Amino acid sequence: MSASTDVPKESFRLSQLIYDTRYRSITIQVIALVLLIGALWWLINNTVQNLETLGKDFDFGFLTQPAGYDINQRLIEYTSQSTHGRAAIVGILNTMLVAILGCALATVLGVIAGVLRLSKNWLVNNLMAVYVEGFRNVPLLLWIILIFAVMTESMPRPSDFRGDEPEATMFLGDSVAVTNRGVYIPRIGFENSIGPAGATWREESTAAIEAGEEEPAEPPSSLVDWLIVLGVLGASIYGARWNTRRANAAQEATGERPTTWHVNLALIVLPTLAVMIALGATVAQPYLRGFNFAEGIHLRNSLIALWLALSLYTGAFIAEIVRAGILAVSKGQTEAANALGLRPGRTMSLVILPQALRVIIPPLISQYLNLTKNSSLAIAVGYMDVRSTLGGITINQTGKELEGMLLLGLFYLVLSLAISALMNVYNNSVKLKER
Repeated sequence: MSASTDVPKESFRLSQLIYDTRYRSITIQVIALVLLIGALWWLINNTVQNLETLGKDFDFGFLTQPAGYDINQRLIEYTSQSTHGRAAIVGILNTMLVAILGCALATVLGVIAGVLRLSKNWLVNNLMAVYVEGFRNVPLLLWIILIFAVMTESMPRPSDFRGDEPEATMFLGDSVAVTNRGVYIPRIGFENSIGPAGATWREESTAAIEAGEEEPAEPPSSLVDWLIVLGVLGASIYGARWNTRRANAAQEATGERPTTWHVNLALIVLPTLAVMIALGATVAQPYLRGFNFAEGIHLRNSLIALWLALSLYTGAFIAEIVRAGILAVSKGQTEAANALGLRPGRTMSLVILPQALRVIIPPLISQYLNLTKNSSLAIAVGYMDVRSTLGGITINQTGKELEGMLLLGLFYLVLSLAISALMNVYNNSVKLKER
């Protein structure tokens, strides 16, 4: 007859925090965290004491003070009597605008140039090589100033569009005007605009009609209106992607793929069109009035120069990334596609690029981040981004250098982390799935 004995439980000793591998890594992390918090506390406390010595206080109350300066390019309503906080928001939106437009155009240019650099046509190949090497090896600031100078000096004046035989004409059915003051394009307004500007316009329009006077300017459009439209468009695109996944599942199950393009088109177009009709969307085209163009959207030369320079410069780097990604795909994939009778264009879009994305996406994220941060060079041509508003005029007027730079750095940090997070989600969706 055997007796069973319980294994005694080992008692915990403080020495295990250092010598036991089960606890040592946690101990080191806790010590590092305490030291980091202590260093940050010392730095902040020392900074506050130095500011008090200089007669300054550390606070962000300046954001509620009137700004007292104008911003020429803006996406939301703003006047010189608005607060520094609103001026900072206008600058943030301007930065995000040029970053989004730049990333989109740079991606298109980079993919096209990267693919064409592998062309067997000598002329096409070398033209793309000249573009890549030319833009990569010249500082971005020079390209911004050069494009700005070309737009300002070589484009026609607004007065050149006047007369029976004008020296310059508008494009796309007299809806787009390119001048030395910028580019004027049609603007979409909403008669049922949500916001104070829409209510004011409706009241003025009603009063003008009752008085028999000329109606006020074209209907306004607020940021809320566009957020509603973009929200519906995003939901519609998600619905179209769900329909595509459903078709993919049906194809895998039955071998036959249902037609989806007409359903996807309806899912994307109809809801967006319906919400724009509900908001009373109208198109206001620019027209010459006096010495300048009125109505429409005025894209200033500073925005155009910054956008094109950032796109062309970053697109050159993306082209090399795309070329490297394509070359990383085995030649056997191309040969297999050719054996199946696929045309070169279909081979590139269906076989090569999807596999190359696994190599392209990680360095592409870095280029998007560089483009976003390089937008701070806008100050060279007078484009009022967040560096010019919060990090420039606001700091000069209020003397809050530390607070302004902390907010500016925090904005760029949050924006960069958001771009990285979104791109990493996409990177996880295209990476190789192991079975």
